[in-house]
Amino acid sequence: MKLAIAAAGFLLVGALAEAQQLQPLAPTPDFDQVRIKTTNLGNQMYVLEGEGGNITVAVGDDGAIVVDSQFAPLYSKIKAAIAAVTSKSVRYLIITHFHRDHTGGAEAFGRDGAIIVAHETVKARMATGTRNGLTGNVVPPAPAIALPKETYKDSMTLRLQNRSAELRYSPAVHTDGDTYVYFPDANVLATGDIVFFGRYPNIDFAYGGSIDGMIRGVDELINFAKENATIVPGHGPVGTKVMMREYREMLVVVRDRIRDLKAAGRTEDEVVAAKPNANYDVRFGLDARSNSNFIRVVYRSLSRP
Repeated sequence: MKLAIAAAGFLLVGALAEAQQLQPLAPTPDFDQVRIKTTNLGNQMYVLEGEGGNITVAVGDDGAIVVDSQFAPLYSKIKAAIAAVTSKSVRYLIITHFHRDHTGGAEAFGRDGAIIVAHETVKARMATGTRNGLTGNVVPPAPAIALPKETYKDSMTLRLQNRSAELRYSPAVHTDGDTYVYFPDANVLATGDIVFFGRYPNIDFAYGGSIDGMIRGVDELINFAKENATIVPGHGPVGTKVMMREYREMLVVVRDRIRDLKAAGRTEDEVVAAKPNANYDVRFGLDARSNSNFIRVVYRSLSRP
């Protein structure tokens, strides 16, 4: 039944893409030039940055837990970066959502023996394939070895010797299958793409995400996190709870600006041309495509009933 629902959702995305103007694809990264940067958070916790979503590595006495896996071509570099901080094998790979910049390495991790874990919706999305609502880009179904072997509905805890990871589901936020992960002994919170630092977030309006959902999801994380927690966002530098509050403020401000323009009858292209987020555009220093695409995903998510 779940796969049938996912397939129906895939067809709906295709119909929406035909009805709305598709935007250009992002340039393909030059993966040969990508370097993996490792940040030591202490307590045998590490963050790997490369191309795509941040990777969190938590080392226990009998193995490691890894959160997200970036793009498939980077696996050998990611594996080498993990080997540089621990000789332990990767016992679990947690996937925070189905986007390929977080799931690309799942197949290789699976072949190496890691147990892949995600929310049950993520497995369905990966098994059927997805289509980007903004660009129309199609991601084909993942091979069986890449699919989560363990799934959960509301929450679950993974345990290694002297290490645990608490997984919690946040529904209809960035996508329809977002997981955030808390490592209580280190007080580290990996947010997945519910939180971005230093840039605009992506909002997958075609698969359950919305600007209002993002704000609600960030509220949940702010209420959940301890004041001195280390925050590992889906993208951007490692940060703090104060930075999450500032991020939430930005989401609310831009939501209100775009909502007001939409309510005044402005079309999507007219809102993009108005540059309602000019102050944040300057602060983040992103390219015009990224700035306009953020407006478009917010605008379209406001169209959701």
